[in-house]
Amino acid sequence: MSEHPRDRFDLIADTQAEEAFLDALNRGRLHHAWLLCGVEGSGKASFAYRAARRLLGAAPDPSRGPLGAAPHDPVSRLVSAQAHPDLLVLERAVEGGKLKRAISVDQARDLPEFFAKSPSQARSRVAIIDAADDLNVNAANALLKILEEPPENGVLFLVTHAPGRLLATIRSRCRRLTFPIWPEARLAELVERRTGVSRDEAVAAASMAGGSPGAALDLASGAMTEVDRLARAWVEGPDVDRAEQLAIADGFRGAEGQARFEALMDRVIAAVKRRAVESEGREGARWAELWGRLSELPDRAAGLNLDKGDVLAGALADIARTKAAA
Repeated sequence: MSEHPRDRFDLIADTQAEEAFLDALNRGRLHHAWLLCGVEGSGKASFAYRAARRLLGAAPDPSRGPLGAAPHDPVSRLVSAQAHPDLLVLERAVEGGKLKRAISVDQARDLPEFFAKSPSQARSRVAIIDAADDLNVNAANALLKILEEPPENGVLFLVTHAPGRLLATIRSRCRRLTFPIWPEARLAELVERRTGVSRDEAVAAASMAGGSPGAALDLASGAMTEVDRLARAWVEGPDVDRAEQLAIADGFRGAEGQARFEALMDRVIAAVKRRAVESEGREGARWAELWGRLSELPDRAAGLNLDKGDVLAGALADIARTKAAA
């Protein structure tokens, strides 16, 4: 499981954003609501927790970046333990062991009560919504009421992967900070430094991450090996269960989902290529033909904006037909 942003102290996606926030804070012109925009995994939620620690009184640690704080700081410990009384985090709830599809209006209604109280340990009360894209319609309207009447000594951080999906009235009441896509060379350097994988593996993860450091680290931290094992099992073993397909396809949303899809297709194509090379005669020819067809799929899916789950299902059906003809 990847590290939660509240427990991340060293990954700095964009020092420019942190410096802009600090400038506003130091000049006493801190906006009450911040819209943090960028691809999924670009460090937006990590920034929100870093800024929250600063507002909640954590001692600065410049060695960890402009908004850095040490993990052993008392404020940092309370935030990591989800126990700081002046911090409220809204995210999709887990119910019956499953993550709900949206942030509900009941969750959003916690905001007015939270901001109506005076800070108990800090100068400010802070709320993080991760992600604002997950607010249902009623929850978004409840948030809008808070933004229309800004709370005294209150600051909100709205993480969004797709700001265009939010109400224009919400966007207009926030100060926007945009987190840029990371260059592949910088991603590869980060992955190699943080995970200890080989340079080739780091470059491969970076090329599939879509500019997202979070996705690159996930791909390199053991996930690539698991994806390769899964792809080989599909090509060399029995046909894939439909429920397994659906469960995997459910993880294809957002930038990190795109990276997972690309990584999975890359390893499936590699497994088919291996089968083609190792087979002989007509069987080898059939696998080689399949290799050619599948090699075109990722670009075709991207160009036509095809549903990734349908693309995977089609590829697996093609693999099943090829195995049956062998």
